[in-house]
Amino acid sequence: QTVGREMLLHLIDYLVTSYRRDPVITRLLNNTRIHIMPTMNPDGFEATKVPDCYYTQGRYNKNGEDLNRNFPDAFENNNASIQPETQAVMDWIKNETFVLSANLHGGALVASYTFDNGNSVTGSLKGYSRSPDDDVFIHLAKTYSFNHASMYKGTGCDNKQTFPEGITNGYAWYQLEGGMQDYNYVWGQCFEITLELSCCKYPPADQLEKFWRDNKVALIEYIKQVHLGVKGQVTDKNGNPIPNAIVEAKGRPHVCPYRTNEQGEYFLLLLPGTYVINATVPGFKSMLNTVEIPDNTGNFSALKHDFSFSEVSIRSRAVSCPKTPLYQELEQASAAVKPTLHILVLMTVMLVIFK
Repeated sequence: QTVGREMLLHLIDYLVTSYRRDPVITRLLNNTRIHIMPTMNPDGFEATKVPDCYYTQGRYNKNGEDLNRNFPDAFENNNASIQPETQAVMDWIKNETFVLSANLHGGALVASYTFDNGNSVTGSLKGYSRSPDDDVFIHLAKTYSFNHASMYKGTGCDNKQTFPEGITNGYAWYQLEGGMQDYNYVWGQCFEITLELSCCKYPPADQLEKFWRDNKVALIEYIKQVHLGVKGQVTDKNGNPIPNAIVEAKGRPHVCPYRTNEQGEYFLLLLPGTYVINATVPGFKSMLNTVEIPDNTGNFSALKHDFSFSEVSIRSRAVSCPKTPLYQELEQASAAVKPTLHILVLMTVMLVIFK
């Protein structure tokens, strides 16, 4: 996507040249690990010989595959032949502890958030596919939209479709499978939103400077949100990190549980409030701690809260989450439970009658 690619190149330049000159950017860079991938599909970019606002060959790679339909899907088996670019990004996500990300697209002006696909478990029957962290995603999307020059106005590109406050749930807009956004959230433990930055996919070169001005503040404010919530380390009785311990906020479990990395670190994006954080080392008693989370984004550091398992002195084994459509299995399981509940209710009623 031309505009997104150009915005990220501008962002790199802005961050590098502002360091030690701008106090906010200096603090941001001193406290934040930032990775930037200006383009995932160089083949498509090069293939677009005749730029068109609304349709381009640039969507597909050299093999004719759409990379944003190419990831494993949490809801259905999309039988995608994983492309080298997709595999490289999946490996990157696996090897880094990403916490917050965004992917940049064109064709609309809106901040779209997970889920892009859905089923009855996530409420898709009502036209909205809700993740366990829906409140955080709405906040992230609004952070971008409200700091953008015009996205917050919610004006559609075709004067028909509008997006209140410039945001939308992905599924509520249109359903897609194999997207990077859902993959990152489910399997990468990383909150990602999709930023549609321009109605025209290939605008004239002389408009690119204005796009940068429109997006500059929003990009910086969005990056700051990585310092929302709570972070910490899980250690054993000797102070050694425990990898693969499950750490999640009570009431918002993930279909693929969020685990500590090799350094025993965990990161949970949560809005300010009171939460019970559940840390679990398989085979040992869980630790439940209540934490009061302030808004620390201005301090460039999430609340720090560590867990120490005094009875544990072993490294937990590596645990990988299967790439099968996990929500499909959850839907089948919940459907299988329903008849049992009906029988249970019937038996309870019969017992009452016979008594």
